[in-house]
Amino acid sequence: MTVTELEAPARGLARLPWQALWIALALIWGSSFLLMKLGLDALHPMQIATLRIGVAAITLVLLALAMRVRLPSDARTWALLAVCSFFLTALPFTLFVVAETRISSSLTGLANAATPIATVVFALLLLPSDQLTPRKLGAVLLGLAGVVLIAQPWTAHSGPDVVGFLIAVGGAASYGVGWTLNRRLLAHREVPGIAHPTALMVTGLPMVLVALLGWSAIEGWSPIGSHAPEALPLALVATIALGVLGTGLAYVLQFEVVRAVGPTVAATVTYLIPVVAVALGVLVLGERLGVWEVVGAAVVIGAGVLVGQRPKARAATA
Repeated sequence: MTVTELEAPARGLARLPWQALWIALALIWGSSFLLMKLGLDALHPMQIATLRIGVAAITLVLLALAMRVRLPSDARTWALLAVCSFFLTALPFTLFVVAETRISSSLTGLANAATPIATVVFALLLLPSDQLTPRKLGAVLLGLAGVVLIAQPWTAHSGPDVVGFLIAVGGAASYGVGWTLNRRLLAHREVPGIAHPTALMVTGLPMVLVALLGWSAIEGWSPIGSHAPEALPLALVATIALGVLGTGLAYVLQFEVVRAVGPTVAATVTYLIPVVAVALGVLVLGERLGVWEVVGAAVVIGAGVLVGQRPKARAATA
């Protein structure tokens, strides 16, 4: 990102310590798994994914207008953004909430920790410039070992729902594909600052709307909240918060942290997100994790840290 891409979105945020913004970002993104679980008390997974992206799109469009940020003007850039959006919004937002119909919010948050590992794998596959190094190979193998420890495929009773966990890992892998495609397809196209997430949400909304209608026609379920009307108010509040905070204002905080300390330090928030997700799941929902799940989570997060390390010369150049 260039300096012009990181214009302070709000003058007040620039006066706050970047550490406070970093912690706020971790809390917001970490709480998204709790909010999805609360939404499932009254809403269908596709309803949650659609509301999340729709509310986020409205939030970001309003922020872009307030900040006078121009969205892309050519159709080809929008088409490339739509390809990235499928893997960065429509698919992962759907997979994560579907996973939470089978597993806990804590376990879903742990699966999200596999995103850095997936990004390395798909970058090696899709970006000719990326080369496999011993450090990358070690991180990938370590991350895969951590995923196996969490899933515990050797037990059919005490471990988590393997299908649900693999769906959540698929959401994390989708992020890896999306960010890699973003680097490849948009490398020579300028989509400055908050215009990028705004365009992703705007292009992702029609995708989930089509999926919502198709899923409704297949399963035959009724409109929002009809199967649990007493839980609908809290479910709607949780889902709206998921869109406004987790996929709207969070990007503003992210850009401010990047502007203050650079993208490498800002990216370390990824390691705290699963910790927040687990803490909220345990404290608010009374969820529990087994020993193997905790050990596997530590291994996956450690692999993500290993991936994020750069040789000093390359880091200085970047």
